Amino acid sequence: MTRFGQGVIIGKFYPPHAGHRHLIRTAADRSDRLAVVVLGNRFETMALADRVKWLAAEFDATNVTVIGMPNDCPVDYRSRAIWKAHDEALRVALRMRSITDIDAVFSSEEYGRQLAEDFGATHVMVDAARAAHPVSGTLCREDLAATWRTIIGPARQDLAVRVVVVGAESTGTSTLTTALTAHYRTRYPGLVDVPEFGRHYTYDKFAAAQAADPDAAVADLVWTAEDFAVIGERQNEMENEAAGRCPLVIADTDSLATTLWERYYLGEGSHGSYRALTQLPRRDLYLITDHEDVPFEDDGWREGEHRRAEMTEWFKEELTRGGHSWILVSGDHDRRMRTATAIIDPIIAQRSRFTSPPWAARTVLAGAP
Repeated sequence: MTRFGQGVIIGKFYPPHAGHRHLIRTAADRSDRLAVVVLGNRFETMALADRVKWLAAEFDATNVTVIGMPNDCPVDYRSRAIWKAHDEALRVALRMRSITDIDAVFSSEEYGRQLAEDFGATHVMVDAARAAHPVSGTLCREDLAATWRTIIGPARQDLAVRVVVVGAESTGTSTLTTALTAHYRTRYPGLVDVPEFGRHYTYDKFAAAQAADPDAAVADLVWTAEDFAVIGERQNEMENEAAGRCPLVIADTDSLATTLWERYYLGEGSHGSYRALTQLPRRDLYLITDHEDVPFEDDGWREGEHRRAEMTEWFKEELTRGGHSWILVSGDHDRRMRTATAIIDPIIAQRSRFTSPPWAARTVLAGAP
């Protein structure tokens, strides 16, 4: 099998999926150096910089260089003038990265032959029938839920709609999270629970305390900054794991809330959980459960009713300070559900809408209608 010095791949990667990963890996295995040029235009709703970032993360520490190239030139495979416009933009983009000679063009499309000929390179066709990975950018854009697991991991993390429910003790946070998850699971079967890890951590911490002293009480637990560091980091991990499985995430609290609970227990001078806060995943919406008109239920694990109002204000202030979108959900359960779904539904619709330029063609796989 021939090995090449400098290989090149061009594509929209809108979004990057398993077929693209197969193409890039195949080309990287057969090239000493591989340039992946991501073409983005003003008509597309997925930022070029994001596509470059996702591919660079997917192929970190390899012989692959990812290059972003804005390209608003129309596509017309019958026009030599249009071919020249594309060729020259590509030539300059590569030259700016000190790539002046191309040995091979790898593609899964017929246009690769003409591109390779224009650059005096060999064309290497890779899985034109999409037999290895029957997926395309068109299919992904038309049905994110059905094709979610075929999209590369870094892209899924940013593309997932993330809704986080937070609130003071005994304000219905878990009740609302559970109801929303059940509601949207009919549309997204892959939607998974993202529970409050801190609660389970508390159970385990108390069990360990009782093992050492059977008379130990919940109030006797001694909290440390490291406890909150562990809780915050695991909460992030659970949220990201959920994003990897489904384009919608509904989380019962997050690592930002962990920083407030650390302040609650240890005061302003403790910052163990702030390590996790620096890695806070992107999110679309926070729902704060209101404490007013919600009876306090003491399940034996809570501190007390007296600080609920203060905690609610903390959430409002911290989310505002961080520039996050948040809504206070009040009223009975049905009213809270109506408030939540009234904003979540259009967010999902907006984040699932992808536009393309007028000259873009749909990729239809063999056997597809």
